[in-house]
Amino acid sequence: MRPAFESRLRALSLLTLCILLAACALPGRGTATATQTASSLPLPTLTATPQTPLVILILPADMPQNESNQYETAIYNLAQQSSMRFQVLNSLTPADVALLGPALKIVIAFPPDPGLAALSAAAPQVQFLAVSIPGLKAASNLSTIGASGPPSDQQAFLAGYIAALVSEDYRTGIITLKGDPQGAAAETAFTNGMHFYCGLCNPAFPPWPSYPIQIEIPADAPTDQYPLYGGPLQDYMASVVYIYPSIATPALLSSLAQDGLKLIGESLPSTSLKSSWVASLKPELLPVIQQIFPDLLAGHGGQTIASPLTLTDVNPNLLSPGKQRLVQEVLDNLQSGQISPIVTP
Repeated sequence: MRPAFESRLRALSLLTLCILLAACALPGRGTATATQTASSLPLPTLTATPQTPLVILILPADMPQNESNQYETAIYNLAQQSSMRFQVLNSLTPADVALLGPALKIVIAFPPDPGLAALSAAAPQVQFLAVSIPGLKAASNLSTIGASGPPSDQQAFLAGYIAALVSEDYRTGIITLKGDPQGAAAETAFTNGMHFYCGLCNPAFPPWPSYPIQIEIPADAPTDQYPLYGGPLQDYMASVVYIYPSIATPALLSSLAQDGLKLIGESLPSTSLKSSWVASLKPELLPVIQQIFPDLLAGHGGQTIASPLTLTDVNPNLLSPGKQRLVQEVLDNLQSGQISPIVTP
């Protein structure tokens, strides 16, 4: 029995070995696979990370804080709405522009001029906007707002119209600076605005001087002496006076208000004068900046826009809502060119 058992065991072992050898020979089994080395992997392609577009606002360091805050907030909001970065600077150089590169898209600058003509020529991909900077001409990537300064002739014309509208017996006056060509033009425009409303504007009772009363303060007069020049307004019973912006000192305005005169000017300097203040005729630049911003964003430059006037600080006790509508109609016609402030109607 033992030899037979051993024979069967050898036969079983041989069968098992055959099965194992057959399994090793099956396709896909036991075949060595080459491992891919790091040197055979494709190299990554390096691409520049795009930068978020940038808007720069250039403001003078001495700009009044409330005015500076107003412009910063407005331009920041415009940048945010367009998914752009925003930065405020006091100056800008060609080196700054080159360093910022293609990320810089829009530059909005207030005086003094940081050299926008040269900057715009050196960076044609950037849209520049000059606000109240004189002497600049528009270019393909340079637009201007108020390059010729505030529309003093329109201010004076509208002031004359308002003065005639609210004065007693058309007794009005204007104070300017002697020897100032723009002041002289303002006197003409003020008189034209007055006559535009009331024609001959003849007072009904004496005294009967030629209105408006025109006062010219000497150019060399100290500013603390300005209040001394208001006397003729009282002498001739003027009731409303327009003060030319360049001489509208707080002391002069306060003195005129104390004399019982109603005042028209470019801006209300103090709430203490509110009861004597008829209205402000102020150049408003921010609405124009907001209006032109989408064009700058789209690369449409070369625009020249005059400073628009806005009727603000209105005293409804002196200029009623009905009269305000008349004034606004005249203002709209002035700004559209339908009324010329220098030509007598």
